[in-house]
Parts: sequence; structure tokens; C-alpha cells
Amino acid sequence: MFKNKITQALLLGAGVSVAAASFSTMAAQVPAGVKLADKQELVRGNGTEVESLDPQKVSGVPESNVIRDLLEGLVNQDGEGNLVPGVAKSWETEDSKTWLFHLREDAKWSNGDPVTAEDIVYAWQRLADPKTGSPYASYLEMTTMKNAEAVVKGDKPVDSLGVEALDKHTIKVSLEKSVPYFASMLVHTSMKPVNRKVVEKFGDDWTAPKNYVSNGAYKLSNWVVNERIELIRNEQYWDNSNTVINKVTYLPIENQVAEMNRFLAGEVDVTYEMPNEHFKRLLKEYPEDVKVTPYLCSYYYEFNTERKPFDNVNVRKALSYAVDREIIANLVVAKGETPAYNFTPLATNGLEVEMPEYSTLSRQERIAKAKELLNSAGFDESNPLSFKLLYNTSENHKKVAVAIASMWKKNLGVSAELENQEWKSYLDSKRQGNFDVSRAGWCGDYNEASTFLGIMKTGHSQNYPNYSSKAYDKAVDDALNSKSDAQRSLVYKEAESILAKDMPILPIYHYVNARLVNPHLEGYPMKNPEDNIFTKDLYFVSDK
Repeated sequence: MFKNKITQALLLGAGVSVAAASFSTMAAQVPAGVKLADKQELVRGNGTEVESLDPQKVSGVPESNVIRDLLEGLVNQDGEGNLVPGVAKSWETEDSKTWLFHLREDAKWSNGDPVTAEDIVYAWQRLADPKTGSPYASYLEMTTMKNAEAVVKGDKPVDSLGVEALDKHTIKVSLEKSVPYFASMLVHTSMKPVNRKVVEKFGDDWTAPKNYVSNGAYKLSNWVVNERIELIRNEQYWDNSNTVINKVTYLPIENQVAEMNRFLAGEVDVTYEMPNEHFKRLLKEYPEDVKVTPYLCSYYYEFNTERKPFDNVNVRKALSYAVDREIIANLVVAKGETPAYNFTPLATNGLEVEMPEYSTLSRQERIAKAKELLNSAGFDESNPLSFKLLYNTSENHKKVAVAIASMWKKNLGVSAELENQEWKSYLDSKRQGNFDVSRAGWCGDYNEASTFLGIMKTGHSQNYPNYSSKAYDKAVDDALNSKSDAQRSLVYKEAESILAKDMPILPIYHYVNARLVNPHLEGYPMKNPEDNIFTKDLYFVSDK
């Protein structure tokens, strides 16, 4: 299990050079003497039907859960979130700008093709290519990969992107700025490889079970839309001998109570989440089954700043001030979440935040200020504000929306019409700007504040509020140019302050991850703050 001090220092920005470092890997760690269950088949609730299984065309957690089992990038994580080798057996850098990755020679695709450096180059160029239309194209810009911004905008060809195959098993990456945590950014779904031959042969149909070629621990065997996705062991996987789970099934269950009941009936081994109103009872009656873990995620609402009246900062602030986050976190969701007055979760590495002034006001003072702000924008009893609040289908999201809409109505006389859409339609509405106010959740792609603050930059592909601020953009850029962790932390503090002043988003709470997990399932990661679960690391034991 990799806990290498040199690479840990790099990730924290210490500027330590690494020379041809190689590390041990992570797999199912079955202790000696443990009796494995005869049946090694895992069933997971996955929240909703996935948008796609193409790593360069997705942006959600449900999709990443499945793709994480199907495709393996250069690096993986262990149960505590530490980097461990994936397709790359080692990597090195002297200045955190030029990186070399050395691929393992025994990595293969499920069709028997070798996994080569060209596969990685092709996938990253495909991510940047405007023709792909990836919702995560801006992620490459956040890495500062050479020419990424120009390629994403279509101003330069994809082959000018700062990644090249030096030979079949060596990749060179050139960044425009020193990014000491670059390797940790490669865990993300969008950076995983695809088989070029298969993608070019089948086009969009390459993700069909009969065509899908994977390089991870599992391969796609069956996909019934809105019913199930089934994966089986990939016998070509380089570490297949250390994989224990033979089959994993993902179920798109959107109703948390239904998912809970299926778990209690023994039909599901790991739930996607838990129904808020049943959490305390489940914790009391099934303490071994309830798992609550840290999670680098923020729950918030987005204002469409290009639509009136949400182009008015006073309207945005009024709605934000009128929300009682303590009630939402402690009474509505109530699983250990913390009220949020800023975007980035406070547990994020290197983050220091000065809480905005309104967070220190009493409930009555906040409401009084909210009324004043709303009145200044021309809304009062004679001209009440009304709009639609969009959320994706989920009982938990609905409960939060009902509670917040009630607060707006009671405190400000504002009417919010709730509009729920299934996952794909919801994403499409946000991408096209077809919303007034929308539920949103963002989970860290790596443990560093830029993974949150970067998406609010002007033009970012995940900036659905269409927020634009030169001062904010400068602060985020200055963080990348910072010479020390302390300096970077100060700039992040400034960026959070600007967000609180402009209020393009309404932070509500910072997540924890609460699930029901079969007590016979071992290897479940209790300390991975990014919630990256790899089925290959899990195993079932016989009755305890």
C-alpha cells in the first residue's frame, strides 16, 4: 500500500524532486486466515440511470462509479485517498511542470490489445477536442497542460496539447505552470483512456455492451437502461489474480426509501445514499450496516445570472440570507452534514476561509437584511418574486427544496415552483441555461481547493450560473502562480470572499457520505474523502 513520503510532499506542494519513483499497488487485501464467502457478487445502488459510460462525455457521480470499475487511468487511490499506481507503474518530475509516466508492460484491454502511451494521449486529446463536446473539457485547462485552453477553444489542433508518447510505455506531460498535485488530478474519470480503434470503429455505439472494451478490473456484460448495469471480471486485467469480486451490478434506484427496503431485504449490498428521515432509526437498529464517511462535496443552489432578476446581486443575496442552513443541515438532512456559508468544504487540504459577515448574524437579522435587499430590487408584497427551482429526481433533494421554498415563502413572500427532472434532462437543462435556480452538488476531483473554486471561472464548462468576474478569475489564476502553500491559501481565501460578495451560488451544506453497507463486505474505504470505491479492492467474508 502506497504511503510514499516523497510523493506525498509533492502533492502538498513541497517542491521535492522525484526520480524514477515506483510504488506498491492496491488490491483486495485479504488477511491471512479470513474465510471468503462462496459467492462474490456485489450489488450497488447507483442513484439514477447513467448519462453515458464514455469517460470523456460524462460529469456525474453515478457515471464515475461505474467507469471506475471499467477503466483504469494512470493512477488510482487506496482506501485512504493516497495515490497508488494504475496503468502507470511509476512517475517522476523535477519541477512539477514536466512529468514522465512509465506504463506497465502487462496492461491490456479486455480484447487483448496492449494498453499503450498512445491510448492515454488519444483520450486526453479527445477530451480537449471541441468536436467531442465534453462537459469536462475545462478540466484540462485546470491542469495548465500546455495549449489546453487554445485546444479546447478550437484555436489550436489537438496534437498541440502538452502530452506525448515518447515510446509505447512512456508519456511526457508538459504543463505551463508548476502544479505539484498534478498526479492526483489524473484519478479523475475524464482522464481515463479509451481504445482508439474501438471508438473510431463504432462511434457513439462503442459503449454498447457488445462493443465496450475496457482496461480496468471489470468489463461490461449487460446494460438494461433504467434497470441495471452488470460488470464481470476482466481476465485480461494486469492484477486480475488479486481481484476477488466476480460480478458487480449497478441499480439506478432514485427513491432512497425503496433502495433502503431493498437493502434490508438483502437485494442490495451498498446503497447510493440513505433516506434522511430514516437515518437515526437505521443507526440505532442496524449500527453495523450504517457507514458514515468524510466527503469532499458541497450542496448548493445555482442562480442563472444571465436571467432576470438573478442578474441582480441583491436578489441573489436576499434568497441566500433567507435560508436557515442550520435547520437544513441538522434537521432536514441530519446525518452529520455541516451548514455551509462558503463553497469549498472546510476539510479540503490547505484551505483557510474567513466566514462572510452574514453568517454571524442572527436568524432575525439575516431575514431583515434579506427583505431590505429584495425591496431594493423592486420586489415586495405588491410585486412578489416568483421563479422555478430545478432539481434532479430524488426524495432527499425534494425534501431540501420543499424546506427552502417554505423558508423563502415565509420570510420573504417569494414563491418558488418546484420542478424535478430525471438526471439526463436535468443535466441538459443546466448545460443549455434553461433554469432560474437549480440544485447543484460538486465533489472534489482531487483534494485541493482549485477543484471547487476553478469551476466558477469565466467560461468554465461546469460554470452553469454563467458567473463572470475579472477579480475572481485573477484570484484563481494567482493561486496557481503562488510560490508557497501559505500564499496559495491566502488567495483562495480571497476567492471565497469574492464568491460570498457576488453570490452566484447559494451554499447550503457540506456533505458527509452516509450509506448502508452489507456487514460481510470488507475493504470498504472509510477514510477516502473523495469516495472513490474500487470494486477490485473489496471482498465478501463468510458469516461472522
